Amino acid sequence: MEHKQKPHLHATWIDRDAIGIVERLQKSGHMTYLVGGCVRDLLAGLHPKDFDIATNAQPNMVKKRVWGSYVIGRRFRLVLAKRGDQQYEIATFRRAGRPEDFVEGEDAPIGDNFFGTPEEDALRRDFTINALFYDPINDQLIDYAKGLPDIEAGIVRMIGDPKTRILEDSIRSLRAVRLSHKLRYTIESEFRAAIQETAAAVAQSALPRRREEYLKFLRLDHPLCALAEMFDLSLLQYLLPTLHALWQDPQQLETFIHYWHLGTRLQLDPKDPVDLYLPLVFAFSRACQNQSDLELQRDNFMRDELGMFKAEMSEVMHILELSQSLPNVTAFRKRGQRRQQAFLNQYRLPQAITLAEIDFQLSPEDLNFWRTGQGDRPLLNSNSKEEPQPHG
Repeated sequence: MEHKQKPHLHATWIDRDAIGIVERLQKSGHMTYLVGGCVRDLLAGLHPKDFDIATNAQPNMVKKRVWGSYVIGRRFRLVLAKRGDQQYEIATFRRAGRPEDFVEGEDAPIGDNFFGTPEEDALRRDFTINALFYDPINDQLIDYAKGLPDIEAGIVRMIGDPKTRILEDSIRSLRAVRLSHKLRYTIESEFRAAIQETAAAVAQSALPRRREEYLKFLRLDHPLCALAEMFDLSLLQYLLPTLHALWQDPQQLETFIHYWHLGTRLQLDPKDPVDLYLPLVFAFSRACQNQSDLELQRDNFMRDELGMFKAEMSEVMHILELSQSLPNVTAFRKRGQRRQQAFLNQYRLPQAITLAEIDFQLSPEDLNFWRTGQGDRPLLNSNSKEEPQPHG
């Protein structure tokens, strides 16, 4: 049943370029709305990071009507429109395939390119709170999946049978956990039971897709709470078994949590995967430091479970190893000026110094040396004519 009312959101939070795209398509006679996460976040009192748009205009028509846009995808054709450094996804309303769509003797339609009505599009989405449409021109909220009551109640609920929908795309289990912690909502009880029952199926999903979810987990305000819920729902057991084993050892878990909180004192860029992974790998390394196969476990954890790229693994390990070398100030002093300069030019050195500090590896004198350059002579010689050298 369709439910319409004015949404409780601040119009000033809505991106002007997104409104412009909606207005342009509406003026061309096409039904067009903001949709999904941006509407959910606006109603939940959060500033959206992205603004997605849904319309009844097909991709090639959108491309003609919206400047700076181009069609992408084969399985799921949609339009991307660029405005400065921002990008907007414009998707045509979709529906599920029907038997009559597959005519014997003809090529089967590609992927999910069955265009439908707004209601069909809403009901094929994952969660009720992600299925809301908002018309910013006419200030109208359209709710086919009863998502607004769930936003008001703080509930993450699957559209349709939870188990069936998870088995269609098991990544939905990770999305549900992440969203519940981002919004501080509760996962609906039947949905929660289905997540636990189908936990093993999530391990069959593609690792790159899981990696993207893990990075979003690490951007949460309290990632440890989300990991704890993954443990409770058996997701950790199948997806991050190395971390699951740690979670079952009270002493290791206590150490892990302690060093995790220390690691969050680093200056971290949420857009940099290395920065996101660093506190996690640091805490893991400290919790498992007495294990004989630490290096093997850590490599497997980073590569096979988290889906870290080789370059990211190398960078994280470089920071950890660099922090451990800092207590040996004497060795640094023995180097020539050129080698000292090359060492100091390392991009990750400030993080390594902070890591060594919070890990209590540095005496007050050594920390003062690395922070200020005080000692026999300054670390950085402002009169030096040598060019900075990359770290090697």
